[in-house]
Amino acid sequence: MAHLLLVEDDENLSFLIQDNLEQQGYTVQLCRDGATALQAFARQTFDLCILDVMLPVLDGFTLAQEIRKINTRVPILFLTAKAQPEDRIQGLRLGADDYVTKPFRLEELNLRLKAILKRTAVSTPAKPQNDSFVYFGECRLDYANLLLWVQDQKLQLTQKEADVLRMLGLQLNTIVKRDVILKTVWQDNGYFVARSMDVFISKLRKYLRPDSTLKISTIHGVGYKLEEIPVS
Repeated sequence: MAHLLLVEDDENLSFLIQDNLEQQGYTVQLCRDGATALQAFARQTFDLCILDVMLPVLDGFTLAQEIRKINTRVPILFLTAKAQPEDRIQGLRLGADDYVTKPFRLEELNLRLKAILKRTAVSTPAKPQNDSFVYFGECRLDYANLLLWVQDQKLQLTQKEADVLRMLGLQLNTIVKRDVILKTVWQDNGYFVARSMDVFISKLRKYLRPDSTLKISTIHGVGYKLEEIPVS
């Protein structure tokens, strides 16, 4: 049965939805804020995401944008009290497959989920046997085992080093915002945590140095970008 990511900060509603979905046979990962959800999405494979819009830390629309940078195909369904047409349009522009406004009946939610999963199961390719590998340049990251191969050299990473490198590797040649990394990996964007992240970035640069086709660029005031350098 499908593995669902449910992101809802209302404790009572989230319990009801999770309990109902699990009774239907789904496996449900519940998160109460956008940053925790993004961290979960970066570490696991989900068949569908159910996102509230009004979330702490990262709102549902921003979370959907970040999810789409990692996976352009995973279905997204918004659950929200925001019923204005412009909100629906924004959600659909972000690639949402459906948009359910509160209050709603759990039976309706179940039917909509089944319709989405049935529709996307035809067009979604089978998942690779091992989802933990990320490839960039002449490197391979085995996220599940916290291992990085740089050419023929094997390096053992810490969990946070692997978290940061996976985020950068999955969004190769794209800026990953500093705040998103901090909130996803450290769940904090305070000054001292930010300084700690700079140390991690320096370590990752050192690890990747043997691979001349890669570099981690700092986009000042914005974030970081893992770039592939064209071979001349």
